[in-house]
Amino acid sequence: MRPDVADSAQSLSPPTPFQPNLDPPMTDDELLKRARKRVGMKMGFAIHLAVYVLVNTGLALLHLAQGGPRWHLGPLLGWGLGLAIHGLITLLALRGEGLRNRMVADEVRRLRERG
Repeated sequence: MRPDVADSAQSLSPPTPFQPNLDPPMTDDELLKRARKRVGMKMGFAIHLAVYVLVNTGLALLHLAQGGPRWHLGPLLGWGLGLAIHGLITLLALRGEGLRNRMVADEVRRLRERG
């Protein structure tokens, strides 16, 4: 073992019961910044969804007025896929914080068990 690693390993205190939240408490400014970011993500998705519904409703009405092949399904499906990906990314970003903390807690537990 390298000397610097051995020194740091010896200086570690004995394991204590793991605290699931590894982050220090957030200040009011940090909470406000985080809240604004989360609201921005939610509003971004809501606006994307609203535009998708309005535009595709207009395209469907235009198709009904003109008739012919169902050309409006291309934008509906393609944009719908993009909207679904946007929603999934937003959901994972908003819910992923807890998942990340649980994964870190599990990894710390495994490392402590290995000794």
